[in-house]
Amino acid sequence: MTVPRPAAVLFDRDGTLIVDVPYNADPHRVRPMPGARRALARLRGAGVPVGVVTNQSGVARGLIGARELCAVNARVEEILGPFDVWAVCPHGEHDGCGCRKPAPGLVLRAAAVLGVNVRDCVVIGDIGRDVEAARAAGARGILVPTSVTLPEEVAAAPEVAADLPGAVERALRPPPHASTDPGEPT
Repeated sequence: MTVPRPAAVLFDRDGTLIVDVPYNADPHRVRPMPGARRALARLRGAGVPVGVVTNQSGVARGLIGARELCAVNARVEEILGPFDVWAVCPHGEHDGCGCRKPAPGLVLRAAAVLGVNVRDCVVIGDIGRDVEAARAAGARGILVPTSVTLPEEVAAAPEVAADLPGAVERALRPPPHASTDPGEPT
């Protein structure tokens, strides 16, 4: 039996796809994370839609304007190729919105735009908020730790990969607890 591919893989932006430059308003400072191009090429080659789900509180704080944010995101696509969906939360941490990760809003919005079941999506990120947003939405979360990832976030993550290409390979396999036998309950 063939294993079904994910309906979509959604990535955090800063620290996952690109090097995190806090409140970056300069497209020329965008640099891909190691393995990002290869990971995205693998998914695109497998016909899996890819998207970005990103908190951008610098907009709410007045540290970056909407025009600069769009320019940075356009540069991300110029470097890494087109994404099938972008879901961006411009709110601050205390705004109480339902889209700011760890809330599920961005993941739910991205799945809805793609017309896929959120339960068939995978979210890949570098901090606990990314995995928590996936869990809250009913999606699968994979953590790719970096120097800013807290040890307790790694311990709490259901799946951890050493790097972005490794996370994509995990995403293309069933989750560790999933059954591949259609007659066996999951």
